[in-house]
Amino acid sequence: MKAIFVTGAASGIGRATALLFSRRGFKVGCYDVDVEGARRVAEEIDAGAGKGTSRHGRIDVTNEESWTSALEDFEAHAHRLDVLFNCAGVLRTGRFEDVSPTECRRQLDVNVMGVVLGVQKSLPLLERTAAEHGESVIVNMSSASATYGQPELAVYSATKFAVRALTEALDVELAGRKIRVCDVMPSYVDTPMVASQTHTPKSLARLGVNLTAEGVAETVWKAAHGRGLHYIPQVNVALMDRLGGLLPELGRVVTRQIAKR
Repeated sequence: MKAIFVTGAASGIGRATALLFSRRGFKVGCYDVDVEGARRVAEEIDAGAGKGTSRHGRIDVTNEESWTSALEDFEAHAHRLDVLFNCAGVLRTGRFEDVSPTECRRQLDVNVMGVVLGVQKSLPLLERTAAEHGESVIVNMSSASATYGQPELAVYSATKFAVRALTEALDVELAGRKIRVCDVMPSYVDTPMVASQTHTPKSLARLGVNLTAEGVAETVWKAAHGRGLHYIPQVNVALMDRLGGLLPELGRVVTRQIAKR
């Protein structure tokens, strides 16, 4: 049975992805700093797909030892790793000067170093799975804010640009080891992370929340089973990304229009 390891599995996109992959025949590792939330998701999986289908535990994605422990725990259960889904992330919206250095650093640590450590620590198991079964996949959680830097979530946007660049580099670097790398780039999603923000960016007020966690999970499934690099759920954002690559000034113009009061 194929296996997926999901960070940030206690809620939102991580939870929806864990449930979707379990329904489609995967063993699922549900890991999160919120270990009780991860446990509840794992129990939901076992109730639907059968006892022993899931494994859960605590992970602090910014900590190397935590990664090592969680992966060893999951490997003992699943004996392989077909898909690593680096989903854990944090968001702090607000005017740039109102986001404290501590909050900025937290976003960098979780959103960037969490992915870096996840890939580094998972590589031996991913490579072994690829050698034995033909391929393994890394799916990273990026964002539509990685198509053009977004005001009022500037640091978050910067972290997702970093994830995008890392994904593009590793897609080339790891191809020879039969490890495919891709990312998912949704706009605002109806999740607790977005709902918990006390500051509403103008882009959120203007564009709204048009994606569900379940819908993005379907995109993660496509990414894990496709051949593409960047998976963007919304057609308008995908078009903007392509046009912005050809006409970089276009992204600036559109972003300024969205950010107007």
